Amino acid sequence: MNVVIIGGGAGGLTTASNIRKYDENAEITVITRDKHIAYSPCAIPYVLCGEVNCFDDIIMHQPEDYLERDIKVITRAEVLEVIKNENKIHYRLIDHENEPQREFNYDYLVIATGGAPFIPPVEGSDLEGVFKIRTIEDGIKIKEYAQKSQDAVVIGAGLIGLEIAYGLLNMGLNVTITEMLPQIVPKSLDPDMASIIQEYIEKKGMNVILGNPIEKIIGETHVEGVLFDDKEIKADMVIMATGVRPETKLAEMAGCKLGRWAIRVNEKMQTSVPNIYAVGDCVEVYDAITGHSTQSPLGSTAVRQAKVAAKNIVGIQSKFKPVLNSMVSKVGDLEFGAVGLTSISALQNGIDVISGKSRALTKARYYPGAKRIDVKIICDLKEKIIGCQIIAEERVAERIDTMSLAIAKDITCSELSIMEFSYAPPVSMVIDPIILAAEDACEKLKRLKKIN
Repeated sequence: MNVVIIGGGAGGLTTASNIRKYDENAEITVITRDKHIAYSPCAIPYVLCGEVNCFDDIIMHQPEDYLERDIKVITRAEVLEVIKNENKIHYRLIDHENEPQREFNYDYLVIATGGAPFIPPVEGSDLEGVFKIRTIEDGIKIKEYAQKSQDAVVIGAGLIGLEIAYGLLNMGLNVTITEMLPQIVPKSLDPDMASIIQEYIEKKGMNVILGNPIEKIIGETHVEGVLFDDKEIKADMVIMATGVRPETKLAEMAGCKLGRWAIRVNEKMQTSVPNIYAVGDCVEVYDAITGHSTQSPLGSTAVRQAKVAAKNIVGIQSKFKPVLNSMVSKVGDLEFGAVGLTSISALQNGIDVISGKSRALTKARYYPGAKRIDVKIICDLKEKIIGCQIIAEERVAERIDTMSLAIAKDITCSELSIMEFSYAPPVSMVIDPIILAAEDACEKLKRLKKIN
């Protein structure tokens, strides 16, 4: 069996490793445009802020490591064409443009092309000092340029924008982060929870501009400023953290059907072309709560999809389930996470909700070092939990994972409010903040039922 995988990110390499796990004889070739492989783009901001020493530290494997497992990885190579009827791809080495095209035949093709940064069509976006952020190479360029800059503007206040902005702030720059929507982290948090993070970063010295799209990047040859609503913000550099768009060109070339957002796959991660699979940011998935198609541009999603694809390619039945898009992040000392729907996205999907909230501590009140924690649980009017958001300086990830399980198992807020949680003064309150939020949701539902 000959398998060709296009893309050397989490999805592509995990697919390769798992095919090898189940099939010792398969010929596996991974082709990627990147110079570096087996690293997490999510780690780039933490190199900038100094929490990780250098970019080399976030590279976990080299092509030679995969070759030891008889997996061939070709870096700095671009696939130009997929010839479906011949089960063949053509590619070229990026640094050897004068060489003739090369080709590979395949029995199975896996498209793991990820997403490309979206750069808004803004005047001045081609100036020196404007950066996208997706690869280690992007991170290196940003760090080098930041070392000779004073003022930075980050366009986009999603996860990566917020993390990059804080990294630059920690490097000593004056940082402004902007978002065209009226809140930061709009995909994962409700405005009341997002305001907690905004207050934190503003106290750290970051300037936040909301509800204003960028009008123009000012400068002759390099960045000198950014224009918002006729107001100019001084800047030496601009980071476009404006999201990514799925890379679907090769899938279209191969005749794979697209969905609303990206490549359409079935629960086996198989495209409409039977011997072509797709994983990662380039595919669309289904939301576990709404049942609608959506995107899940998370490394954790790509890895799970890759395991499913690999099993099915080698003949082991496996299915990828709809997603809850569980996420967690850290900015400075503040951790925040979310799973499921926000109140806003629930209403957009026609789901009436109530929210239970608690503000408590991460440890017993008298124990030294106890940190504030904010929890918000979103329930539908039948008590089913459909979302959760948590902000604290510690122990957010495990609570988000707990809520992910609760939502996946259709636990109601009343059931959650009486569940057993562990307790010890150095690590928890006697009543966990999750329980307190669930109790608040139950009380609000009772009052709502009395009114109706």
